[in-house]
Amino acid sequence: MAFFPKISFQCEVEEYLSKVFRNSELITALGTQEAESRYQSLLSHLSHPPAFTTVRVNTHLASVKHVKNLLFEEIQQQFKGLCLPVLEHPEIQDILLIPVIGPRRDIKKHASEVIVGAHCGYAVLRGAHVYVPGIISTSKSLKAGDLVSVYSDIEGKCKRGAKEFGGNKVFLGNGISELSRNEIFSSNGPLNGMGIRMIEPVYLSPSFDNVLPSHSFLQNLPSVVVSHVLNPQPGERILDMCAAPGGKTTHLATLMHDQGEVIAMDKIANKVKKIKQNAELHQLNCIKAFCYDGTKALSVEKREDEQEGPPFLPESFDRILLDAPCSGMGQRPNMAYSWTLREVTSYQPLQRKLFTVAVKLLKPGGVLVYSTCTITLSENEEQVAWALETFPCLQLQPQEPHIGGDGMRGAGLSLVQLKLLQRFDPSSVTLQGMDINSLQDSREDDLISLANKDCIGFFIAKFIKLNSK
Repeated sequence: MAFFPKISFQCEVEEYLSKVFRNSELITALGTQEAESRYQSLLSHLSHPPAFTTVRVNTHLASVKHVKNLLFEEIQQQFKGLCLPVLEHPEIQDILLIPVIGPRRDIKKHASEVIVGAHCGYAVLRGAHVYVPGIISTSKSLKAGDLVSVYSDIEGKCKRGAKEFGGNKVFLGNGISELSRNEIFSSNGPLNGMGIRMIEPVYLSPSFDNVLPSHSFLQNLPSVVVSHVLNPQPGERILDMCAAPGGKTTHLATLMHDQGEVIAMDKIANKVKKIKQNAELHQLNCIKAFCYDGTKALSVEKREDEQEGPPFLPESFDRILLDAPCSGMGQRPNMAYSWTLREVTSYQPLQRKLFTVAVKLLKPGGVLVYSTCTITLSENEEQVAWALETFPCLQLQPQEPHIGGDGMRGAGLSLVQLKLLQRFDPSSVTLQGMDINSLQDSREDDLISLANKDCIGFFIAKFIKLNSK
């Protein structure tokens, strides 16, 4: 049963999505009622957090068993002895899964309120405390040490510094204020530091603030799967075209045992700095990060031999990951998607530009993996259909591991082709809460199966380049 309202969209985006998930191929295969039921289920799932927190272990520095033990102790400390399991995944052997308890419906609300921005609110629902930059409004008499109820302004309509807010807000749980109202909204210097320490969140998930920073990386489960699907080998030259903040980049380098070369690109300098910081934190030396626009990464002229950065000569890489910029509609939780239809549809041409460069940079026999964290056909299955038609040298490949569902109908792909794709669709399971009792009664296999399905919306396609043409 849904705890939060379904995700809301601008009217034109809602109409666009409605057509996508009621396309004729889908209706013919499933029937109108089933297609509609799945679409409505998806909208409900998107406004709720995934059922598990996924932690990727930096196996370059520590074993999964060692980090599992450390995490178990940390969680017991955070949850005051509450025994929450830390599960190993049988197919993805470098991740740990921590069940999320909630939604907890019996939390008593306090009179003193704090309103946070939507993005801050989503982070709270996944285990974070509230930091001062995320606070928009507080009750006028707020003092340090006060018990407060925290709400998310999901539509972005609360005015900064307001003393009360009667708009559309969603309850996130209770916390203790670390600062007074005057300190929170002081004009002296930049806002930083913890503002509210959450003690009774609606969804109980461990906080990872400064927890095993060099040994673990918080990543959504499908984002970990992507690197395994690319399957980089020691000694190879790998390109991560749109790499920030570096989660997949560091994973690729770890899978290669830090042997070879991982070139990471992003066109925003601050994001490239973050990639370098993560590589240093994880003690990975084979990563080279560059601030560069991936659409311009193909060199049309012969380069100097000593040049190691972009642009690159054709057929320079053994494997390429294109985790493309996208409309991000698969991210969870998200209760109000504010983008316009023009913004949503602007990504397909950009993705095709990047894809075209990737194909040219890939060696014959090389592997290209394309992925997005969105749910549209135009950015996923339609891109695959376009790629196969545009580049006869490409062939779809099976994926390992394949724990998501098949591709979605509607782009004219065959059933065989759809089975080679991997679409993570959270609506494939019933939206359900989890409490300690139900957790203790569950079989580990069933929990792993739930984690595979109740994650963010995501898409993966894997190609091999057969020749240079």
